[in-house]
Amino acid sequence: MNAVIMAGGKGNRFWPRSVEAKPKQFLELTASGETMLQVTYRRLRSWLPSENIYVSTAQKYVSLVREQLPGIDEKRMIVEPEQRDTAPGIALVALSFLARGNGDVFATIPSDHHIGDEKALGAALRQAASVAEEEGAIVTLGVAPTRPETGYGYIRASELPGGNGVFKVSSFIEKPDAATAEKLVRQRHVFWNSGIFVWKPSTVAHYMAKFQPDMWTALNEGTDRLDAVYKGLPGLSVDYAILEKADRIYMIPARFEWDDVGSWTSLERVRVPDADGNVKEGFVETVDSRNNIVFSESARTIVIGASDLIVVSTADGLLVCHKSREQSIKTVLQSLKSKGDGGDSEDGENSENSENSENSGT
Repeated sequence: MNAVIMAGGKGNRFWPRSVEAKPKQFLELTASGETMLQVTYRRLRSWLPSENIYVSTAQKYVSLVREQLPGIDEKRMIVEPEQRDTAPGIALVALSFLARGNGDVFATIPSDHHIGDEKALGAALRQAASVAEEEGAIVTLGVAPTRPETGYGYIRASELPGGNGVFKVSSFIEKPDAATAEKLVRQRHVFWNSGIFVWKPSTVAHYMAKFQPDMWTALNEGTDRLDAVYKGLPGLSVDYAILEKADRIYMIPARFEWDDVGSWTSLERVRVPDADGNVKEGFVETVDSRNNIVFSESARTIVIGASDLIVVSTADGLLVCHKSREQSIKTVLQSLKSKGDGGDSEDGENSENSENSENSGT
């Protein structure tokens, strides 16, 4: 099988650390010593040959990919002329494989996930690949929810009799409100949507031609003028474009620790806090302060007598936000952009649980 790392998004929810010129997939966020892209590549490389690992990214990020993955060659980079959402991006990936005569199953993997067990990931993806090959279907990985999360999409599924742990997806559920999330986590066979999908290029082609014929025709007929064609494509998530409409979607439960690392507060789940519950990095001092997230790129930052804040200082801006208002970061940036006051636009890759290229489905 092949694996395609989706690495073209902007990561607005990590502003001002993640900015359009260098979004979060190219940053070291989880105290691993590697960027999110490098961690994702290494995780796949532990069980998959390098020639089977590809990167899908936007033209503006090609140099960053080359810098961080110096061993990757041009043939294993699938480049979008400009950023769109996951539907055009995955359609372009499938079309690229078909043009090369490569009909092997491939997995689309967001570039910004935390996964605790790479061997378990490999086992799940190999099982998903087998189902995708035999059934000509779409297969996703679902994560058993551990909390009533409102920032993720959900999957409702039913286990197939004698299916060796394979589930049939009955529906995708958009990011719920708090009350709905509380109900969902108590229900049987409800999972988080990981945004990891496995399919054959021909399966993507079938569903794109069926549900998004204009987009698929434009891409097929415009390979020699892709720059112009891409500008005219709608920014649709793959969830909306085909997943919510397709009739053959299966799910493999993920048996590994997972987080989409989609916002500042997600760092509390993947980093070790100090004795007062503060997650800190850089020139930071905290006094009588608890449960804060504080990042300082250069200037000394002192937080006194404060709790539950996100404080981030970089050359691109200063953020001071109560953790309960974290979802407002994206909204404020969009508002500033619409007023012409700056701010990055929304990602073009991740669907349900994450922004655009960050996490399709997350």
